[in-house]
Amino acid sequence: MVSLAAFVVITSVVAFAASRYRPDAWFRSLAKPRWNPPDWMFAPMWTVLYIGIAVAGWLAWRSTKGWWSMPLTLWAIQLVANGMWTWLFFGRHRIRAALIDICVVLVAIVAFIVGTYDDTPEAALLFVPYLVWIAFATVLNAVIWTRNQGRTRNRGRRGNRARIGNPAPTRNPIPTGHRPGVRAHR
Repeated sequence: MVSLAAFVVITSVVAFAASRYRPDAWFRSLAKPRWNPPDWMFAPMWTVLYIGIAVAGWLAWRSTKGWWSMPLTLWAIQLVANGMWTWLFFGRHRIRAALIDICVVLVAIVAFIVGTYDDTPEAALLFVPYLVWIAFATVLNAVIWTRNQGRTRNRGRRGNRARIGNPAPTRNPIPTGHRPGVRAHR
């Protein structure tokens, strides 16, 4: 049971770190589809999913012949990428980067399910609701990104404005070769 506790603690640390970034005024201002879930749904849904993630990791670890295995690597990848998504989307407001990240999570989940099904079908089955939720979240992330590509947002302390999903504007607005007070030679 000590090992199960370790997986619960590891998963809880990621869940806690991710919970620091929540839907805010920026998120509420985005154009979202009607089927976007209400904010209150995320906490109970993620609580159940994180329990399943922890138990699935523990089951995969128990079936490992050595200390580490490919399913555990996939479990760790999905967990880290999962935690990064919340930071990218809600913390940094990087919708496109979050979309790329959630695709990594989705691939890691599918690979984990495939990699554990023969030896530990319970671990694979625990990831099925997670797969469904992340597949839904991936489509939602893609739709939000598509609907908000032309919008601008505040980039933070410096107050720079940038289009969502596009690189920041250059800092020097003066074209190369044109400097104030310097005459161009022809």
